[in-house]
Amino acid sequence: MVHLGNSWDELLCDEFKKEYYLRLREFLKREYADPAFPVYPPMHDIFNALRLTDYHAVKAVIIGQDPYHGEGQAHGLSFSVKDGVPPPPSLVNIFKEYSADLGLPVPQTGDLTPWAKNGVLMLNAVLTVRGGMAASHRGKGWEIFTDRVIELLNEREQPIVFLLWGGFAKKKAELITNPAHHILTAAHPSPLSAYNGFFGCRHFSKASALVKGGIDWRL
Repeated sequence: MVHLGNSWDELLCDEFKKEYYLRLREFLKREYADPAFPVYPPMHDIFNALRLTDYHAVKAVIIGQDPYHGEGQAHGLSFSVKDGVPPPPSLVNIFKEYSADLGLPVPQTGDLTPWAKNGVLMLNAVLTVRGGMAASHRGKGWEIFTDRVIELLNEREQPIVFLLWGGFAKKKAELITNPAHHILTAAHPSPLSAYNGFFGCRHFSKASALVKGGIDWRL
């Protein structure tokens, strides 16, 4: 049984018992045990987004697609890489907008753990991937699980800001029906689309202004 150490445990306990999740669990057991390829992130990091950001502490949600598939990059937070790993292109662009919006220096680390600890749930729709094979774990059940996470957040009365970057993330807006919450949309920060509306979106300052107490984005 997954143990997250916070209120997500009770909220998701029934989800972990459902047939789709048990099938996903068996699939993951085989994948992580197969010596033919690595699987990312490391097994103990899969649920870091939920472990680091308690349900009641969530102020903002940044939705990604699936983990980075390069060695040593993914550690369970969307768009984040471990300290010491060069930021991938999308994260480089996120930092450019962050700096331009907030007037803060470009971070020297790609590890976004401080954001997670400050109430930013950094949730990928799919939580695992084969090394070097983008999207290889899509359609295995993770999407059902992470949609449930979004639905549970939607039920909360305290306002949350959902930052939906790119077409994939924008589709999650249909799960966010509670008028208490806020949705900010922009192009994906990838080099292919960042100039089509991600740069200049000012989502960091806007999100901070929309939630009680603001958000400490410093890294």
